[in-house]
Amino acid sequence: MHFDHVGIATPDAAGLAALFAELFDAPVAHEETFDGMSVVFLELENGYFELLEPHEEGAISKFLDKRGGGIHHVAVETDDIEAALRTAEAAGVDRIDEEPRPGAWGHEVAFLHPKSTGGVLVEFVSH
Repeated sequence: MHFDHVGIATPDAAGLAALFAELFDAPVAHEETFDGMSVVFLELENGYFELLEPHEEGAISKFLDKRGGGIHHVAVETDDIEAALRTAEAAGVDRIDEEPRPGAWGHEVAFLHPKSTGGVLVEFVSH
């Protein structure tokens, strides 16, 4: 496994993308509307920023209402997401997703509950 991206909740994905493009020379690698939000991936040399702007009620809008903008999750890429979930289960980690589900950019994803991972929402992602 290796680091894939950090997900950032924001009320303005386009504005934050423009700022990060200037600050970090991070071009837009992919953007789409997915699951009721704008999703923008900015490419870095060793991973991505995933900017998440909600357009309807959901997990990201609730996050913004409760905490404001900021880091929402950290994602690690795996070649075998089912095995990663089994490893998490064997380690006693609570999983939000029991099985992989469709994610942005055509990826498969599964999340681990932050109460089991030091307060960090962890995402497994398979490209």
